[in-house]
Amino acid sequence: MATAQQPRLRADALRNRERIVSAAREAFVEHGVEGSLDEIARRAGVGNATLYRHFADRSELIHHVTLSVLTRVADQAEAARAEEPDAFRALRRFAHAAVDERVGALCAMVQEGIDPNHPDHMVARERVDRGVEELMAAARVSGQLREGVDVGDLMVAIAQLTRPLPGSCASSMFDRFAHRHLQLFLDGLMAPARSELPGCAVTLEDLRRTECPG
Repeated sequence: MATAQQPRLRADALRNRERIVSAAREAFVEHGVEGSLDEIARRAGVGNATLYRHFADRSELIHHVTLSVLTRVADQAEAARAEEPDAFRALRRFAHAAVDERVGALCAMVQEGIDPNHPDHMVARERVDRGVEELMAAARVSGQLREGVDVGDLMVAIAQLTRPLPGSCASSMFDRFAHRHLQLFLDGLMAPARSELPGCAVTLEDLRRTECPG
């Protein structure tokens, strides 16, 4: 895949591109990466020719969808850290925002053939890692985060909660339960701890060895 800088797009072309990426993300979450490109164009409100003018093939579209999600997750981590005076509230805000991005579905896309070592993805992942590490470090320093947990524990939980669910009612099931179950998990991260955790904390290095959490 070419990595050369793309020419600056006109405002209307940029809007079309953003609509296509957004529609593709929704379709991939619902139907997997083999979802119909015709349906993605229809959801985006553009013609097939417009879709292919922006993205040469399915692989390039998946690349930009995953990059868009990673970038938004990194933005959410940085915004929560900067805007929330309470460290654990910042961590909680980020976690719920990451769930809304369906990062578990992103993992499935990565496993379908996205190059995890693509420079764009590496930069975006490093921003995510750094942002989450800073959030958890602040919560730990404030005394609100229980001992024995690390970044990987949080990201694995978010990935598992946002994996695509089977069945036609998957979307409504997600909306009903994902944030509820995340809140239960986050309560378990708070100090003082009410039990002793088995095993070891999952670190960023552990996650990198497996390419994708969960």
